[in-house]
Amino acid sequence: MLPLTQHRAARLEALQAEDGWLNLTDRVELNPGPQSVGSAPDNQIQLSTGPAHLGLIDPTTETLTPPSAAPIHFLPTNSGFPQLRHQTLLLELHTVDNTPALRVRDLTLPRQATLHYFPTNLSLILRARWQTLSTPIQHSIDQKGGAPTTVNLTHTADFTYQTHTISLLATHWKDGKPMFVIRDQTSGKETYPASRFLIGEDATDTEITLDFNRAFTPPCGFTDFAICPLPPRENILPFRVEAGERLTP
Repeated sequence: MLPLTQHRAARLEALQAEDGWLNLTDRVELNPGPQSVGSAPDNQIQLSTGPAHLGLIDPTTETLTPPSAAPIHFLPTNSGFPQLRHQTLLLELHTVDNTPALRVRDLTLPRQATLHYFPTNLSLILRARWQTLSTPIQHSIDQKGGAPTTVNLTHTADFTYQTHTISLLATHWKDGKPMFVIRDQTSGKETYPASRFLIGEDATDTEITLDFNRAFTPPCGFTDFAICPLPPRENILPFRVEAGERLTP
């Protein structure tokens, strides 16, 4: 697990990257087959930025065919979503629940952010029991900016804080690590209203570290063009988590 200062530096670097969340301008669902795309109104998919006519985009073949040019293929990325840089835009084929969409990032936009944090709270670095469910559970999760989706639950992280016994559901996984979508009594006041995300660290077969000083604002806190899972009932905490990212100093 990275030291907290390095973790926060890496978080800011990723947020401000070309494929981060600060320059996202569009997310448009795609139909099967070729569709014209560009900022001009005569396109089947009209974007808010970029050239008037980018060409034809085909989510089936994962290609963009510019006017009077050969098709250009979207390429795999570490994020799992194919991307293509074309002129001033970074295009991404973003598929959720088998529905493809085009995400557009404008590379000419500034990508600067300042992240604010609660003071480091050592009492909210917890070693939780990492419990494997006897049978995986299919669980419906609501999403901000999107339709409900179904996740596969395999583990819980169980701990006691103050007088509260909590069993957090690991609803998602990021880079092979469990991610918890949480809400607490600071949400909508000091922290982003919908949720914060927390990545579990240093998991063994029976234990996992939950360092709430690493809780962070989801992409929906930076752009209206992101889709973010909302916390299940079990992950709505009945106490204040005065740790991690906050809205203002």
